[in-house]
Amino acid sequence: MGSDANGSSAGAVGLDADALDAGVLGAEVLGMVAANEADWDARAPLHAASAFYGRPAEYWFADYEWEDLGELRGRDIVHLQCHLGTETIAFARRGANTTGLDLSAKSLDEARRIAAAADVDVDYVHANVYDAAGALGGRQFDVVYTGKGALCYLPDLARWADVVTRLLKPGGFVYIAEFHPLLNSLRPVSLPGESEDLVLRNDYLEGRGPIAHDSDVTYTGDVVPGRQRSYEWMHGLGELVTTLAAAGLRIDVLRESEVLQWPRWPSMVQTPEGWWRLPDEAPRIPLLFALKATKI
Repeated sequence: MGSDANGSSAGAVGLDADALDAGVLGAEVLGMVAANEADWDARAPLHAASAFYGRPAEYWFADYEWEDLGELRGRDIVHLQCHLGTETIAFARRGANTTGLDLSAKSLDEARRIAAAADVDVDYVHANVYDAAGALGGRQFDVVYTGKGALCYLPDLARWADVVTRLLKPGGFVYIAEFHPLLNSLRPVSLPGESEDLVLRNDYLEGRGPIAHDSDVTYTGDVVPGRQRSYEWMHGLGELVTTLAAAGLRIDVLRESEVLQWPRWPSMVQTPEGWWRLPDEAPRIPLLFALKATKI
């Protein structure tokens, strides 16, 4: 679970487009990534101790995810940008050979503790997602899983898609379960004093550079002492689908869902599964999406 929904101030920040066009992250962007790493290191122990992350691993998955993922026993799966590994351990429990990778070493310290307490075997690797192929020793996987607040931390989507393709075995697939770009543009968590109306507050589409967040409050509601600025990048569904197709992946599934794992708006009603949706009188809008794409 990611995405700094509680940014108290946000604004677009220019970046070196030539560096990204050259297929490498320039020094300016690498500085932003380093700031995100320090931010997640500071948040990790607070998140691990929060009630937000105290839910069982299975809570974070919609039924359609397991339907799309299929049988996992004996399969090799890597969870990119796994944070505390709260979802990662669900794969190990289903018999998968499971690896988690994350930018934050402090997050992985907590992830290893959580996995040990759950008595599951997960191999956790500390690396920037763009360095995943090398960090994982050239291994390839049946499934690459990512999402739920991960894509917004990718400054270069095309380069990320190349990494994903390199991580996949032929016939393997990437599965993305992620906050919908519409939810990101509405803001996943309201700021203090902000109206609860369905109002567009952030970009839906990519292209105007990163959004800087300066809040000392993380999305679990905890205050992070000395927290520094962090950065997110917006990615629309069109950009994501086109980028994956250009990387040679076949789009198999694209779902949009009106339910969310927490009550973003006070008017939301709880589903029988324990998730949340807007009331019947509200517009039906997508809050999550799931995408499956196969390496042919």
